[in-house]
Amino acid sequence: MDDDRQAAFDRAAKAASAFRSAAGDRLMRPAATYAQMLAAARQATPTTGCGADETIRSLVELAEPGLHAMIGPRFFGWVIGCSHPVGVAADWLTSAWGQNCGNHQAAPAGAAIETVAANWLLDLLALPPTASVGFVTGATVANFVCLAAARGELLRRAGWDVEADGLFGAPAIRVLIGEDAHTTVFAALQMLGLGHRRLTRIATDAQGRVLPAAFEAALGKGDGPTIVILQAGQINTGAFDPFEQLLAKGRAGNVWVHVDGAFGLWARACPETAGLAAGLERANSWATDGHKWLQTPYDCGYAIVRDEAAHRRAMTAAASYLPATAGDERDPSHYVPELSRRARGFATWAMIRHLGRAGIADLVARHCRLARRMADSLRAEAGVEVVNDVVLNQIIVRFGDDEATRAVIARVQEGGVCFVGGAAWRDRWVMRISVISGDLTQADADRSVEAILQAWREVRARPKPPAP
Repeated sequence: MDDDRQAAFDRAAKAASAFRSAAGDRLMRPAATYAQMLAAARQATPTTGCGADETIRSLVELAEPGLHAMIGPRFFGWVIGCSHPVGVAADWLTSAWGQNCGNHQAAPAGAAIETVAANWLLDLLALPPTASVGFVTGATVANFVCLAAARGELLRRAGWDVEADGLFGAPAIRVLIGEDAHTTVFAALQMLGLGHRRLTRIATDAQGRVLPAAFEAALGKGDGPTIVILQAGQINTGAFDPFEQLLAKGRAGNVWVHVDGAFGLWARACPETAGLAAGLERANSWATDGHKWLQTPYDCGYAIVRDEAAHRRAMTAAASYLPATAGDERDPSHYVPELSRRARGFATWAMIRHLGRAGIADLVARHCRLARRMADSLRAEAGVEVVNDVVLNQIIVRFGDDEATRAVIARVQEGGVCFVGGAAWRDRWVMRISVISGDLTQADADRSVEAILQAWREVRARPKPPAP
């Protein structure tokens, strides 16, 4: 049994290393579709088991044709990092160690390293050092946790204990949110019982930034408990809400300001981009991801709350069998919805230790420079429109009309030199290019631009159908 287990570990390590080593040379798309993968995987429930090594061999053989090139250097489809090898190695150890990071007694190393990683995060992001940090699965749950803390604290100030008494009969909470907020924020509000239809949506400009005059008008229409949701890094344009203008009034009265900074919050870790996020430190809570610019593996997001007590009230679960911590000492389960969870702090600690402050700043700056270079090369081609101001790492591009833009995206994806996505922006279809892979080089960026332009030239050269 020991030999078989060791063989399984060895096979997994070799397969992972081979996959990573070939990432730059493979097509930037899966070789097999979902339907093909489902047909290959579908079989009766096994009656008897098989050895550990054989199980891993079968999994690798089955899965690899359907693996997307998300770790590849020319993957621009969504705003996700490349799962850096150092973070992956730490994540392997996390799984192998099998620590349930619920409390100090269960996982002393996991809890301690998570505490240190939390302090490092606050320092890197220039957020209040006394803020609390919950290590969650990603920005969706980070938004949920922060907004749960907001809901509880605002109602507490209004004389209502929502954690004990629920929402039935509670004072109403207003929610002000920009028209171009990310879908995960709406999902969090829905899960919290605040809905996604009864919100006050605030008008935005051409880049998706909340308009200060519209914000002030909406804020002035009531004085009850109010959650304001702002954005650092609009998912299509990369734009930042004007925090310094908005937050001067945003915190007056019974108001909680939350910032969805899934990737844009990392601008604060880089001197070249920090000015984009100036002023957001005056908010009450912030959500961000590690598996974006920090390049950690998945299952790595951070819910950051200025008011630690509000954070704890919203999340802490107590039971006689759970060990209590001394005084106000940090316990991992005080800040997240789960008791049973993996020790997410290990991968975060490893990536910050590996890159350091300078390495993280350089990564953000390099990606933003490459995004501007790619945008400049694209807009130089006849018929190509770069729709957004490239202030960060996001580029949205249009090729003629909707039909041509969709056709260019499809050709680029099929060609596999790079992978890009598509989206609707201001009722027009655009190509989305998210420049965030840790392994991306200037040569990769230039090669990708050429593949995109070649696809556009081929689409433009197609004979037009005759008029009806």
